This record gives sequence, C-alpha cells and structure tokens, in this order.
Amino acid sequence: MTPVRVGVFGLLGSGNLGNDGSLEAVLGYLRDRHPGAVVDALCGGPEVVTARFGIPATRLHWYRGEYRTASRAGAIAGKGLGKLVDAFRTAAWVRRHDVVIVPGMGVLEATLPLRPWGFPYALFLLCASGRLTGTPVALIGVGAAPIAERPTRVLVRWSARLAAYRSYRDELSRDAMRSMGVDTARDEVHPDLAFALPAPPARTPSDAPGTVCVGVMDFHGGNDDRARAEEIHRRYVDGTTRFVRALVEDGRQVRLLTGDACDAPVVAAILDAVDSPLVTAAEAASLADLMEETAAADTVVATRYHNLICALKAGTPTLALGYAAKSEALMDRMGLAAYCHPAREVDADRLLDQFRELEKRSAELRRTLAERNVTAARQLDHHFAALTAALFPTSDHATTQRKAP
Repeated sequence: MTPVRVGVFGLLGSGNLGNDGSLEAVLGYLRDRHPGAVVDALCGGPEVVTARFGIPATRLHWYRGEYRTASRAGAIAGKGLGKLVDAFRTAAWVRRHDVVIVPGMGVLEATLPLRPWGFPYALFLLCASGRLTGTPVALIGVGAAPIAERPTRVLVRWSARLAAYRSYRDELSRDAMRSMGVDTARDEVHPDLAFALPAPPARTPSDAPGTVCVGVMDFHGGNDDRARAEEIHRRYVDGTTRFVRALVEDGRQVRLLTGDACDAPVVAAILDAVDSPLVTAAEAASLADLMEETAAADTVVATRYHNLICALKAGTPTLALGYAAKSEALMDRMGLAAYCHPAREVDADRLLDQFRELEKRSAELRRTLAERNVTAARQLDHHFAALTAALFPTSDHATTQRKAP
C-alpha cells in the first residue's frame, strides 16, 4: 500500500522548546501507531527540525525577514509579496499530504504579543488550503484564549472552523473557541501533548535543602499590553530578581531555566544583579533536558507554560508565575491550584511565603503529582486512539488486515 503522507505545521525549530516538545510527542505517536507514515514539516526553523528530528522540512515563509520589523520600502514590499506567495506555497504543500497536523502549541491564542498578519494569517492559509484541497487539517491539543483584537480574532476563528479535527489542552481553550463562535460540540479536551513525553526517574529528596529551579521568561505582557510592555517587563524582572536574591540569602542553590532563546537576556540580568556562585544557568536544548533539570530540584518556580509542564511531569513541587489563565488551569488540573502567582505583579515577599508553604507540603504534593501524571497518561492514550480513528481509518484498517492470519 502507498504510505500515508503526514505533514506537520507550526513555529517549530524556532527556539521555543515547548513547541518542539509538542512535535516530539506527535512524532512519537506516529512512530508507535503509524510506523509506515512518511512525515515532513512546514515550519519556522526547517534546518533545526531536520537536524533534530530527521524529517524533511520546508521554510514556513517565503520572505526570510517575516518576523523582523519592516521600516524600509523594500522590506515592506517584500513582506506584502510574501503574503501572496505564501498562499500558493502553503496550498501546494498541503495538497501533497493525506493529512496535516498542527501539534499542540498556543496557535489559537494571543496571550503574548502577536500580529494578525504573522502566524494567525499563516494558520488561516493552512486551514483554508486543507478545505480547498480536501486534505484534513487537525489541530491537536492546541491552546486557545479569547482575543480582543478583531483581525486576529477573525483569522483564528476561521482557522478553527476550517480545520477538520480539533482538540484542546484544557477546558478554557474549548470555552474560548465556543465564545468566538466555533461549534465545539465534538471537540475533546486532553492533557497537553508534552505529558506524553518520557519522564526522568523519580528522585528521592534528601533532608538537606536542595536546588531550586527558577524558570524565567522574556515577559512583556500580552497582546493587549503593548502600551505598557516595558513597565510590565521591568516589574517582572525586578520581582524575580528579588526572589532569587532572597533564596541565595537563605543559602539555597538556584538554577535558572529558560524555554525560548529569547529568554537569555533575562537570565543574564538576574545573574548580573545577584552575582553569586549559588546561582547558575542551565543550557537546556529540549523539554527532556528541562525535565532532567526539574527532576533534580527540590522545588520549581517557573513562568513559561512548558517549564511548568516539565516540572509537573517530573513530579517536582511547583509554583507558577502565571502570565495567562492556561497556567492556572494547568496547576489546578495537577492539584496545585493554591500555588499560583501573577507574573504581571511579582511581589517577592508574597512569592517567598508561597514558596515556603509549598516546600512544607513537598512530600504530600509529590504523591499528588504522581497520581495526576498516571491520569494524564491514560487520557493521552485515549486522545491518540481517537486521533487514529478520526484521521487514519483507512490505514488503520489496512494494518489490521495485514496482521490477520
């Protein structure tokens, strides 16, 4: 039989470890349940995706300066022409596949600064191309949130409507799409795809205080906070720095984590401000690396969504410096709803109080996380079974026929 052709799409290989972790989980699912599938990608960092995951990859945008600010006439013209060229490039890529998968990621939200003609437009082209060519586009375990800006909201709504299959990583995401006019009656909610990744061995904590992992982020607020983005960023860095300094004054070792290449300046600012050998920075290249770091820690305090997932998946008591409702929903799902703190208003003293309370309950919370992780694994197994039934019924039937005596 002709192998099923699967395309994966998104801002993959662009420096965001969470996005690449979602891709890794989907590739694991395909290798396990559809080993004959031929997979390639249309993505932000094709060279990285090919080198790391071993699949062919094509650049998402024709114009290489897509995510740079265009101030000159030539750059503006290049971006404009690129939008037209990308419509044809995307349609041609989609039609070569039997199914296209968007693996996780917050593709239906604008909780971080986002322009409608950037990724929302690219996602709309993908979903519209799928509908026009007859290739089903599946949005798998994606994140969504209410969007105030009308152009972005319209593109996101139509992308979701045109997709052949949708599932979400939390109830908030499904509710958000319903509120934007998408029929979600058949859409399911499952844990984030990253929970399907293998976890490092559980660590037995010692009696002596151990390392605290602090996950930081180049945080400037959301899409609606552009007018005060620098103020939000300064407050976040200052509050996080004061918290790290307080930990050092208590004699604790602190390990700084990131989740995207753009977070490096925040790490540098904290290292410079605290200036202590007790504070070091990890150089994680994947979610697996982040899980190893968080598994080795006594406690984690983190901002980025997938930093939180890594810590929770590793079973380490975690405090969320949340920047969106998805962080609170995740913490509630994993039994740690009491340990959330707003990234927009970091109060170092209050954060320290929450941290100490978290550590007092460490043993209890580790048991809770172990139980919740078992549940998440079971739910994701159901998710992948539903995905196979929806997207690969013919190949699944053929596999069954070949195995029959």
